[in-house]
Amino acid sequence: MTSETPIRTILVVGSGTMGWGIFRSFARPPFAALMLSRNPKLLPPLPAGTRAFQALPATAPDLIIECIPEKLELKAELFRRIGQAYGAAPIVASNTSGLPLEDLATAYGHPQKFLGMHYFQPAEAFPLVEVIRIPQTDDRAVESVVAALADAGKEALRINRPIQGFLINRLQHAILHEAYYLIEQGIVTAADVDKVARQLLGPRMCITGLIEQKDIGGLETHALAQRAIIPYLWHGSEPCRLVQDKYARGDLGLESGRGFYDWSDKDPAQVRKIAGRRLAQLLAFLENL
Repeated sequence: MTSETPIRTILVVGSGTMGWGIFRSFARPPFAALMLSRNPKLLPPLPAGTRAFQALPATAPDLIIECIPEKLELKAELFRRIGQAYGAAPIVASNTSGLPLEDLATAYGHPQKFLGMHYFQPAEAFPLVEVIRIPQTDDRAVESVVAALADAGKEALRINRPIQGFLINRLQHAILHEAYYLIEQGIVTAADVDKVARQLLGPRMCITGLIEQKDIGGLETHALAQRAIIPYLWHGSEPCRLVQDKYARGDLGLESGRGFYDWSDKDPAQVRKIAGRRLAQLLAFLENL
């Protein structure tokens, strides 16, 4: 694979929510999209021109994207099998959000052809994908993946080394860490935090982003506010006890009927459908601004 040889055949391994969304994002020309699933017969109807397999296909695809459960031993075993089957022929990517990419690359055996491709739910809708290289990743592999994403209507966010959580999850968890602290201390409610996110942070960031807004507002004001606020933020290094206790009790959110909110009278599929539709409408609107 070189930068002059475009990625056209893509194998997605794992048919869960994320894997299915990634598969659908490539299920159109100029790609040949393939799915590896433990039981292809249980899959929904496949998009036209795509195929599903229960074992690795005989011919190496150009790109393999792994989306199996977040267990290091499972992923490492899969990458060993891929390396044994195809050698260094395909570019191989993991959709992991937290496992060490370098360990996974070692299992594959060809780190120059290995990288991270981190999608966000719903994978077929969000336009951004984090592309994370390790020190051994060849530039041509990165460029080929970035070009394939562009052909699929996505934009790559290049992460130049495998830092824990990458970019988007680090930003999310930084703000959530402070939000959970404020909720746990009884200073505000979860609904207060969500109201601020929906009605102030979200709309403003849609227009000016996070950093550009500070240039527009003035860095003098921002720098002085930092001095006044940063020392008083919650800098604890442990996960929020409030969240961990909910997890231990089985209060897992929408699917279990209770999390920060009471979902007991809601249909999870319908809630997700409505949220997905609203997201698609918002992204379409932002595209035309």
